[in-house]
Amino acid sequence: MTLLKVLGATAAYQDIVAIDDVSLEVGQSDVVAVLGANGAGKSTLLKTVVGLVRMRSGKIEFESQDISRCKPHESLRLGISLCPEGRRLFPEMTVSENIRIGAYSCRDRTMLRKRLDMLYDMFPKLAQRARQMAASLSGGEQQMVAIARSLMSQPKLLLLDEPTLGLAPMMIHEVARLVRLINAEGIAVILVEQNAKLALKIAHRGYVLESGRVSVSGSSTELLANDRVQRIYLGG
Repeated sequence: MTLLKVLGATAAYQDIVAIDDVSLEVGQSDVVAVLGANGAGKSTLLKTVVGLVRMRSGKIEFESQDISRCKPHESLRLGISLCPEGRRLFPEMTVSENIRIGAYSCRDRTMLRKRLDMLYDMFPKLAQRARQMAASLSGGEQQMVAIARSLMSQPKLLLLDEPTLGLAPMMIHEVARLVRLINAEGIAVILVEQNAKLALKIAHRGYVLESGRVSVSGSSTELLANDRVQRIYLGG
């Protein structure tokens, strides 16, 4: 069953078109990779889905509901959560405080504690560092905090923007493991990633953006075998 539909989305920053007539679909149990070079429009696409960037034209549907004009807090309530590029943590706050911010709208302390405990089970290293300042963590640990924060709202769809950027190889594999684990919990994922080979190993389907437009799409198997994708993104 289709969870998200983006239909002919066009968005711009003043006179610069960032995405142009982009369409994609995400099923309820999908991991969908969005690939492309820097400046291809990948991050803008995610920001458009959650309402941080307004479309000039097009339509976005979530669970068959038109969310084209939804604001970010409304998208979050519907079940869409964005884990932004660069982590965007509050460095002088603790790990626990940073994660709790992801459920800022939850007023039920029992429910908040339950969600936090569930995430500490998923991220045991963060449980050990719950009282440490976020600034004291390694880059990989900070990325874990950012992902945990985005899961505190119990999303149906998680948007991950460059989660492995700048991480050591060991942490890159840990992020990949977590994406699979999150998806196994029933959460659909859109994964924006420069590491195309890794993304296509995790994802079920993928889209390649070039200059703001979808140039290639298909199953991960099809994209891994595509000559153009191999030559430009996979080093083939």
